[in-house]
Amino acid sequence: MTLGHFFKRRIIRLQPMLVMGSIIGALLFYFQHSPEQGWGGISEVPFAKVLMVMFLGFFLIPVGKGLDIRGWNEMFPLNGAAWTLFFEEIANISYALILRHLSVFVLGIFVAIAAGFTIHYALTNPAGDIIGGWSIDDPQQLKIGFIRVAFPFLAGLLLARTLKLKYIKNAFLYTGLLLILILSIPRIGGHEQLWQNGLYECFCLIVVFPFIVWLGAGGKVEGKTKQVSKFLGDISYPIYITHYPVMYVFYSWVVNNGYSFSEAWPAGLLTAVVSLALAYGLMKLYDIPLRTWLRNRFLTAKNKVTLYKSI
Repeated sequence: MTLGHFFKRRIIRLQPMLVMGSIIGALLFYFQHSPEQGWGGISEVPFAKVLMVMFLGFFLIPVGKGLDIRGWNEMFPLNGAAWTLFFEEIANISYALILRHLSVFVLGIFVAIAAGFTIHYALTNPAGDIIGGWSIDDPQQLKIGFIRVAFPFLAGLLLARTLKLKYIKNAFLYTGLLLILILSIPRIGGHEQLWQNGLYECFCLIVVFPFIVWLGAGGKVEGKTKQVSKFLGDISYPIYITHYPVMYVFYSWVVNNGYSFSEAWPAGLLTAVVSLALAYGLMKLYDIPLRTWLRNRFLTAKNKVTLYKSI
């Protein structure tokens, strides 16, 4: 794979829905006015400024406090979830230029160093967790962002190079149960034992999640389970990169009216359904057709096959 093909593939995979997520964020921005959440100035933001932030979001260019039109110090105020793609793209550029040329030994050293940074931060962070990374002009937030992307990305490369896949019967069931278990226990320890949660998060990140990836890679999904898995895989990125603007509207509606959980959960359920339907519709009517056109326009026949297999 050439560097040119690598970057073309990344653009074709991510850019169409990234653009749409930014557009949806701009369309819904003025419906998110909420003084209680610190969003009281939304209605006063000039439309030209919203358009500027939207266009910067198209190209995954983060903004600082000067263009923080929401007030949450996000690098992508119209679509907060895009901050993870910012660090992901840095990791992928590093892979294209440097990491793919490293030996397994050197890569293993980098993985160990990244694990060390992860453990150190988790145990020394006053909050006892590894949360953050969405601000471009806060050194601490940038530090968290790079720590969060370093170990998972490097460990994934090392696993791909060293571990041999072994067929695991019922791998789908086992991985599903493990994920349910981990996600059902998002945090442990109290305010006086924050180190316990730090260790727990490190155990999940460094041991459990890589094991789940290896376990799932060795399984076979067939029948209806395969159809469900394919749908979830196809919809995962579209819903991720478009749901935040819809959630912003829901948050502001709940906070502005002081609704309790019992009063707000039907609207919360509707928000989830709308987010899923929006993502599915955009995937079928916009994302897949546009990416198909981009493949036909910019990739050679050989590289089209490589890209098709990767998505």
